[in-house]
Amino acid sequence: MNNLIQLSNLNKIFVNEKKVNVLKKINYKFKKGKIYSIMGPSGSGKSTLLNLLSLIDRPTSGSITIENNYVDFKDSKKNDLLRAKKIGIIYQQNNLLSDFTAIENIYLASLAAGNSKETSMFKSKILLRKVGLTSRLNHYPSQLSGGEKQRVSIARALINDPQIILADEPTGSLDLETAKSVFEILKKQINPSRLIIFATHNRFFADKSDCLLEIVNGNIKTING
Repeated sequence: MNNLIQLSNLNKIFVNEKKVNVLKKINYKFKKGKIYSIMGPSGSGKSTLLNLLSLIDRPTSGSITIENNYVDFKDSKKNDLLRAKKIGIIYQQNNLLSDFTAIENIYLASLAAGNSKETSMFKSKILLRKVGLTSRLNHYPSQLSGGEKQRVSIARALINDPQIILADEPTGSLDLETAKSVFEILKKQINPSRLIIFATHNRFFADKSDCLLEIVNGNIKTING
């Protein structure tokens, strides 16, 4: 089977002043070796879906399976380890730790997955070279440009060689030329055993995916692929 993630009757309801059903009985299969884009207006549920896929949030009902293994959202410790080892996350605002250098931001993610500091440092240097930031490894986030910070964020997401990469508006805060260069780095990370899913408002980048999805009325609609 080529399916890596399967969603079955996935629902997410938020209750504040009123009940809002953001995601409604989603059934979908994400395949290995592909890059998916998710579009939809603000508030449509793109970030909510990514938070569920990253196991940061839990569905109101329905299920998620990863490699045919049912995710038990009550088992936080198991899911934290699964996230550390199998899922790489890239945020729009990069979420780098301001008191740590570029290389420290990357290798801390490797330490969290149980790797030694020596191994983590070695892999971090390789990844910084791949994203073109060898000369910036000891710089703090405040000393980096927006594009450089997103490259560090991509390297951090890749440090544990994840099968799943999730990106929430990874180019949303960048100018077009910088965004293009960052997106090309992201797209180069696809391989036959890996899945990449990114949310975007930008049709230019969405059209470069293997499969363009749109969230409409709480459900996934396939636009192409």
